[in-house]
Amino acid sequence: MTKLIPYIKRNIIPIIGLFAGFGAGYLYWLLIGCNTGTCPITSVWYRSALYGALMGWLVAGLFKKEKSGNKD
Repeated sequence: MTKLIPYIKRNIIPIIGLFAGFGAGYLYWLLIGCNTGTCPITSVWYRSALYGALMGWLVAGLFKKEKSGNKD
């Protein structure tokens, strides 16, 4: 538990992106989705939500500040 709090503090922006992407993926499935069932990602709600969560994590990770420990 002592290692979890610093991890969350370091990665708060990607974690927020994860939850926002999960919600966006679920809303995409709910509002647009795939009527025929042939779409591999959007035909089932959890696949769409997990794909959205992955995309949210990756996109939000672009905005994470890196510490500059390089002394070259």
